[in-house]
Amino acid sequence: MSPRDCVCASLRKATRSVTQLYDNALRPSGLRATQFNILSTIQGGGEATVTQLTRMLLIDQTTLTRGLALLERDGLIKAVPKPDGRLKSVRLTRKGEQALARAQPLWAAAQEQVISQIGPDVWETLNNQLERLARSI
Repeated sequence: MSPRDCVCASLRKATRSVTQLYDNALRPSGLRATQFNILSTIQGGGEATVTQLTRMLLIDQTTLTRGLALLERDGLIKAVPKPDGRLKSVRLTRKGEQALARAQPLWAAAQEQVISQIGPDVWETLNNQLERLARSI
């Protein structure tokens, strides 16, 4: 096997390309793909701690904290005080909900474009395999 067949390099190349496609599609909403993903994850649970988000998104805490700070700065999320004061929890603001609603159809169009390129059956198999790989490492 040669370095040209490197799993890491191939996956990174594919994810950069797909991220660019989603970023371009989401541009009219003012969100980037990474922001859309974070906001969607928060919305799915109504509220989430940083620890929960790092586990759900498989992202390191430093990177996530930086992303959350930008979303909070832009008024898309807000911190939710907790009685013990130790866990930082966040939820979407009205502005965040509106931004996500504007972005949703743009995201859906990008999603459809990618799935139509590879086929729904291939996507389902690939998605399952990628999830399994991400959770096993």
